[in-house]
Amino acid sequence: MQEALDSSTLNFNQDALLLLNVSLAIIMFGVALDLKVKDFRYVAKNPQSFVAGLFSQFFLLPALTSLLVSLIQPPPSVALGMFLVAACPGGNISNFMTHLAKGNTALSVSLTAFSTAFSVVLTPLNFAFWSKLYAPSAQMLKEISLSYFEVFQTVALILGVPLVIGMYINSRYPKWSMKATKVLKPLSMLIFAGFVVIAFIGNYDLFLKFIALIFLWVLAHNFIALSGGFITAKTFRLPLEDTKTLTIETGIQNSGLALVLIFTYFDGLGGMAIIAAWWGIWHIISGMTIAGILKNFQSQKQISVSG
Repeated sequence: MQEALDSSTLNFNQDALLLLNVSLAIIMFGVALDLKVKDFRYVAKNPQSFVAGLFSQFFLLPALTSLLVSLIQPPPSVALGMFLVAACPGGNISNFMTHLAKGNTALSVSLTAFSTAFSVVLTPLNFAFWSKLYAPSAQMLKEISLSYFEVFQTVALILGVPLVIGMYINSRYPKWSMKATKVLKPLSMLIFAGFVVIAFIGNYDLFLKFIALIFLWVLAHNFIALSGGFITAKTFRLPLEDTKTLTIETGIQNSGLALVLIFTYFDGLGGMAIIAAWWGIWHIISGMTIAGILKNFQSQKQISVSG
């Protein structure tokens, strides 16, 4: 069955890929419209939590992923999917989940913005480095002959450009930005959700065939991501609000970006695509569950403010 997963491909057309690209760009544009100068001032005043968040996102998670891959020995295409998801920046829904968990929303927004900007360079580099440490995935990459410069261009176009344009517009037209983001965020998320549903329906038989294996792999991967964020926060001795934030930020990945790269450069390679697609579904379930649990834990500062 694992060999069949490696050789399978998801049915996906260019129109659907274009729709996914546009929805991700709109989501990023909406996030950028929410960014204010005070968010960056917060980072300057609280560098420890910010540095810890970037460390957890871009170093610890890929390293833990490499360790997990070495332990479970998945098929090459699955390993590539896990490495790619781990190399992507945090997902923007992490901001909502952090707010729900009564975490540090300002830190969450800052980490999402900066990790997205850094991902233009770090996502291709991280994916190239860690995937080559696992022999089966390294061999598959040789056969595919991936151009990392093209990956860099794609990430910059989908995430980097909307981020810069959105921040510029927000600085010049703050009132318009406030109104626009209220429409763009739910609209883009609706488009993205529609894409996932359509992709799932179009590949229902394939999902049904491999879901038992994929579910366990994604469950383990997402668990170490959430745990990695929590352990990092504890290691840096961060306050409770920041601990909640890092736990969620590290556990919620931009699987949509991973899917774009998979369908653009890997022709919808089965193991990669199903891992990224199921991650996109599962991290919402796990993230909301964790946020619901964490909101019941409050520091003395939160209690005094709410009181």
